[in-house]
Order: sequence, then structure tokens, then C-alpha cells
Amino acid sequence: QLQLVESGGGLVQPGGSLRLSCAASGFTFSYYHIGWFRQAPGKEREGVSCISVSSAGSSTKYGNSVKGRFTISRDNAKNTVYLQMNSLKPEDTAVYYCAAEFFSRTTQPMCRMTLEGYDYWGQGTQVTVSS
Repeated sequence: QLQLVESGGGLVQPGGSLRLSCAASGFTFSYYHIGWFRQAPGKEREGVSCISVSSAGSSTKYGNSVKGRFTISRDNAKNTVYLQMNSLKPEDTAVYYCAAEFFSRTTQPMCRMTLEGYDYWGQGTQVTVSS
């Protein structure tokens, strides 16, 4: 069964840190780009970060609002992608989702920050930044 499971969310004070994990099963993880997205109440889902497959150099992208604060990484041996979130702000409060998009050397060589094209989605993990 194809599955993505997020974990690591919770309540944290402004300026604090959290590390989210996205554990994959049921498909060949190393063939997929992985993206992190978030959705705050009343807002559209937005791209946070993504990481390409290892054969594409595991290149990374970040949204402007999280650059310099968040770091994405992947461990293909563990079928897991991590999102290290530092210097958290109240505006980072949202449900965070990970998603997987199949790598194609011709049509999708690098990960992208848009929702379209992602084949599999997790159920999300809540991150709340509040004092």
C-alpha cells in the first residue's frame, strides 16, 4: 500500500524549532521528488520546500518565507524526508503535508513547489507556533 506519513508536529513557542519527518512506504522512494506543503486555516495550500531525487543531486528549493530558517533533507536508506524548522514564527502555523512526485529525466527532472504533479500525499501534521 502506497503511503506517506508525516510526524513531528506540535506546539512550539516563537523562535523555537521542530523537525518534521515524512516516512514513505509501498513505492520506490528514491525515484520520487518529495515536497513539503502547508495549509493555514482559510488559506490555500502552499509550497514550503522540496528536494529532488539523488540522481538530480538532491537539489532543494524553498519558499521565500522560510528561506534561511527551514532545511529539507532526505535519507533514501530510511525512506524518509525531514524538514528542520528553526526560528519558527506564528505565521508558520499550519497543517504540514508531504507529497511525492515521480522523477522523469525528460519531463520532471527537478522537484517543484507547486501542487500539480504530486502523485501521493500524506495526511498532514499540525504545527502551531504560539506563546
